[in-house]
Amino acid sequence: MTYDPENIFAKILRGEIPCSKVYENDHALAFEDINPLAPVHILIIPKGAYVSSADFTNQATDPEIAGFMRACGEVATRKGLDATGYRMLSNHGVDAHQDVPHYHVHVIGGCDLGGMMKKATSANR
Repeated sequence: MTYDPENIFAKILRGEIPCSKVYENDHALAFEDINPLAPVHILIIPKGAYVSSADFTNQATDPEIAGFMRACGEVATRKGLDATGYRMLSNHGVDAHQDVPHYHVHVIGGCDLGGMMKKATSANR
């Protein structure tokens, strides 16, 4: 998967598309998901052009990585998820159904999220 500078998250970062901002620092932007899967569903994106976690951790600077991870923790705290728990999820590639070719993490919580995921088998393909 290659980075597409016209993806929706790149447009949000450039201010071309509005978002409901929850948190921002020098290296990350967090905003409400427009199709939430739980009472709290926040997307956190790095401000750099990265496609996946591997791309991000291999190419980003240490300050970018630290700032991004701090944003994830800060969002969970600000949304009151520390007491009851939350899930951080990142999809990469076709099998994971990554919709936007810009690395991002979903912070999901505010209710019982159930088991981690349905059991995956080769029959699911």
